[in-house]
Amino acid sequence: MNNLNVLLREYAKLAVKIGANVQPNQLVLINAPIEAVDFARLIVEEAYIAGASKVMVEWNDGVSNKLFYQYASDEILTEVPQYVIDKLHYFIDKGGAAISITSPNPDLFKGIDPKKMAISHQASAPKTKFYSEHMMASRSQWTIVAYPNNEWAKKVFPNDEVEVAYEKLLEAILYSSRVEENKTVLNWKNHIESLDKHNKILNNYNFKTLHFKNGIGTDLTLDLVEDHIWAGGGELTTSGILFAPNIPTEETFTMPHNKKINGTVVSTKPLSIRGQIVPEFKLTFKDGKVVDFEASENYEALESLLNTDEGSKSLGEVALISHDSPISNLNVLFYNTLFDENASCHLALGNAYSMNIKDGANLSEVELKEKGYNASQIHVDFMFGSSDMEVEGITHEGEKVTIFRKGNFVI
Repeated sequence: MNNLNVLLREYAKLAVKIGANVQPNQLVLINAPIEAVDFARLIVEEAYIAGASKVMVEWNDGVSNKLFYQYASDEILTEVPQYVIDKLHYFIDKGGAAISITSPNPDLFKGIDPKKMAISHQASAPKTKFYSEHMMASRSQWTIVAYPNNEWAKKVFPNDEVEVAYEKLLEAILYSSRVEENKTVLNWKNHIESLDKHNKILNNYNFKTLHFKNGIGTDLTLDLVEDHIWAGGGELTTSGILFAPNIPTEETFTMPHNKKINGTVVSTKPLSIRGQIVPEFKLTFKDGKVVDFEASENYEALESLLNTDEGSKSLGEVALISHDSPISNLNVLFYNTLFDENASCHLALGNAYSMNIKDGANLSEVELKEKGYNASQIHVDFMFGSSDMEVEGITHEGEKVTIFRKGNFVI
């Protein structure tokens, strides 16, 4: 790839200046896999150049994590060391910004009992809930970017030699993230402005209900919460700082009412659940809850996910993305939600974002739930968009408006 070092520097600047929008004298936390050490160091440098007071890096190793789940006892799996909680409090107290680098091996946890992973998650989630609520309410800037590794590259491009597959995956990541020499920041400012236009159109309609239907079996209606807000692209923290949580992003999304979801939805892309791939699945909802489900493979992984807690059987997000979009047109299956969700309309099982409801950051969880907010330890996006997806919006006055025709926005 020509000018690779230049493009990676641009990518690091994107993560810092647009993604997290690091402010002068701000603490920055970088969560980085060991496979992305060189790229993480570029982000560290760009964060300091942007004026960060201190940059902390939390390294992680997927193989070591797999060995932990393979050999640790159930008793150890339930332990949540105090220093883990203290670090999160330190981040919040210092008003930090977070940058996470994802570099997954989609098949890494194949063969690991999903129940063991669920035990660990269910033990840690309540004790770190304060942190997830802080981030989901946009009280701090945060962003996620991706970086390739050999195993991921071979999964995406199985017919190529590993070196070729790696380069192809890196090219696809940079293309999807709108990285261009000397143009990246401007590209993103224009892109965020474009997404904001869609948000404004949808917010002006203030739909009561959305109806999704396609030829492979999806026939789903869901109500949106009262005072819902469509968002996407750029978001504002509660202190007014603009940031871009997902790089790349193509979505405009909002909050469904967790008790007013009915019908069937069929997935159109594989879902990775705690490292295990479910290629195809179907969910049936009644009064906001999954009452039946099917899976082509790894049924137990999907079952474990749905049984995480009371809220994991309902939805916290609905997102609209035209089928004719840059990532979709690449026709690359990334086996990674960050990319695949931005190629397709998607829903999220689990927790909702309080920023998707008017004044949500200032409402208690009880107040949010009264409006239809879904609370859960998980937030897992899955894709159901297709080239023939029809989406109809129904206003509070009963007017029916076509939002999508043949998979694409028409409003």
